[in-house]
Amino acid sequence: MVADLPFFLAVGALGWGLALAFYRPAARDRRWPSGTAQRHLPAFTTILALLCIAVGGGFALSRGIAGGGVVIALFGAALAVFWLGFLRVGAQSALLLAPGAAIILLATRLIAA
Repeated sequence: MVADLPFFLAVGALGWGLALAFYRPAARDRRWPSGTAQRHLPAFTTILALLCIAVGGGFALSRGIAGGGVVIALFGAALAVFWLGFLRVGAQSALLLAPGAAIILLATRLIAA
């Protein structure tokens, strides 16, 4: 397993995407504040989250078990739990961080190809 830049970007895209996807239901159940995008554009944030999860998860699948794909999935899930559980409102920053990580990951893959 190699922990290189694409590895960390995949963890970020997956983890922040999961945090973004689960923030709205978690915030509603726990009465946390929601940002404007979460309140007024829930479909947009959900689609954005699913796209970021797909990019990070797809990269993890392409790496396979020996290349650290399982580790990417585990670290991504841990990042999502941390981002939601400890940062709460900080999960709103996933609106910028998740697509940023996904776009940079895709760019690195295109450059490497």
